[in-house]
Amino acid sequence: MINLKNTYKNSGIVPLFLYVKMYFFAKKWYFFNTMRKGQNISARAIFAAFWRGISPYKVMFFLGIFGFIVGTIVNVLIPILYKEFFDVLSDAGDRALATPSLIRIVIYVAALHGLSFVFYRGGLFLYNTSSSKIMARLRQNAFNAMMLHSYGFFASNFTGSLVQRVNRFSRSFERIADTLSFNIISLIIAIVGAIAVTLVVAPVIALIIACWLVIFVPFHIFFARWKQKYDVLVAAADSKTTGVLADSITNQNAIALFTGYQHEVDYFKEVTEDQAKKARFSWNLGGVVEMTQVALVYAVEFIVFYFAILYWQKGEITIGVFVLAQAYIIGLSQQLWGISRVMRDIFEGMADSREMVEILLKPYDVQDAHGAVTLTVPKGAISFANVSFNFNETRTVLHAITIDITAGEKIALVGPSGAGKTTFIRLILRMYDPTQGAIYIDGQDIKTVTQESLRAHVSLVPQDPVLFHRTLMENIRYGRRDATDEEVMRAAKLAHCDEFIDNLPEKYETFVGERGIKLSGGERQRVAIARAILKNAPILILDEATSSLDSHSESLIQDALDTLMRGCTTIVIAHRLSTIRKMDRIVVMEHGAIREEGTHDTLIKKEGSLYEKLWKLQVSGFMREEEE
Repeated sequence: MINLKNTYKNSGIVPLFLYVKMYFFAKKWYFFNTMRKGQNISARAIFAAFWRGISPYKVMFFLGIFGFIVGTIVNVLIPILYKEFFDVLSDAGDRALATPSLIRIVIYVAALHGLSFVFYRGGLFLYNTSSSKIMARLRQNAFNAMMLHSYGFFASNFTGSLVQRVNRFSRSFERIADTLSFNIISLIIAIVGAIAVTLVVAPVIALIIACWLVIFVPFHIFFARWKQKYDVLVAAADSKTTGVLADSITNQNAIALFTGYQHEVDYFKEVTEDQAKKARFSWNLGGVVEMTQVALVYAVEFIVFYFAILYWQKGEITIGVFVLAQAYIIGLSQQLWGISRVMRDIFEGMADSREMVEILLKPYDVQDAHGAVTLTVPKGAISFANVSFNFNETRTVLHAITIDITAGEKIALVGPSGAGKTTFIRLILRMYDPTQGAIYIDGQDIKTVTQESLRAHVSLVPQDPVLFHRTLMENIRYGRRDATDEEVMRAAKLAHCDEFIDNLPEKYETFVGERGIKLSGGERQRVAIARAILKNAPILILDEATSSLDSHSESLIQDALDTLMRGCTTIVIAHRLSTIRKMDRIVVMEHGAIREEGTHDTLIKKEGSLYEKLWKLQVSGFMREEEE
């Protein structure tokens, strides 16, 4: 007699499962302490996000799925004809009399195959057509929602990671929809059909199949759901790897200049090894589940064989029933063989989509108020009323700022680094909202107007302009997208862009490279100034707009800037003497507060003032430059 207990022990299965159990416990603390917030996003939220993409194309999409369903139902009926075929063969005493019946059955089989083909292929055409449109809409929805987030959101996230989240969101829909349509739905129909048919012709086989499925399906669903949290970790690690890679590529020049090659290699290695560790652990879990699945599939197949032979010997089932049962078992086995992969695809798809859905559900830090109106700027006066701003609710950047800037006034913001100058202008643009207080433009609280109308009335020339990887014509026209080519060229000429554009082979149709990398810093600055000239907004902000220009280039565009500022309310962050001295008023900031105000002449006369100290530092710096 075979000792099954000893055989089981000697087989190595017990040690294997003990090892797996120990491995799980060893890793449990690590994974549960690195869970990401994205796991709190429910499946309902994910499918709600998917539905917003499906909704416009739902008729075509579900008609395609209906075609799959009809084709699958037809395929489930075909084994019944196989049963009839073999029953006729086994009972035929006279072959000549049986032949017409056999031919008729073959014709029925061919007809059912043709019908299945028509429905399935028709459904596939509708499904593919609608799915491509749904994926495009999901990408667009993700892009639209992401671009409405504030400056702080983008400053806190890797660019590469955000790009990957958008792409994975649409691909995860494809992955989940394909799995549900091609695998899950057809599997359910096959199971219901197999049990229903065998219940009529061979109840004991139907009972065996049903009992097997009661064990098999819940077991794998449970383990797939349990494994999902590790798939989320893999998705998060993948996003981080992409973000680090994009960050390193973007800063390649800094890496070279600061000899950071080995540091970046080591850091990227650390990130990729962490990603590999999480992926490896997730795959190993999948392997354990798949091993169990294989054992269950083999078990039911041999049990059905045993009972089929037993009942055939008793004369209670025919050869046709045996063939019918075997056809269903083979068909179900083929579909269930990959059930762990199917469940893995669904849950990995859910994990991939979670990060983007988290962004879709994330409240906007800055958003239009309910009933926000369009800003009108007849004059351009700006007022700060007791405005404070805390960064991350901890560090105070601006404290109780109160200032009135009259229409057409030109003020300069000066102060040491970290004084709050850049935050001051970002609050005007509503890149952030004040922690307290209010900002008014011509008496209108900027929180009560739409962000689009606010920014339409403000031109900003940043310290380090970033351009689109598009043509020079498109980049300058971004200041006013309905501008004609002639107007774009006129603005470019006023900003002295034509001096370098005319020397380019493609002129205005030259692509500037990612972030404008093909242009020098001064050339990018002039393109940004040309945009502002073209926009011609009543409020102008220059964030050290001439900082990237040499003395020759600065002198070329200073007249253009003077023309641009004429009639505009202008706020300038600058340290250049020529710019500061021309301002109507100078506002000196330190530690997030306004320390001094006045013209250059009045402030320079105040002995021991902060402005005097800053002025002397600048003058001494220029004198050293001249001596050198």
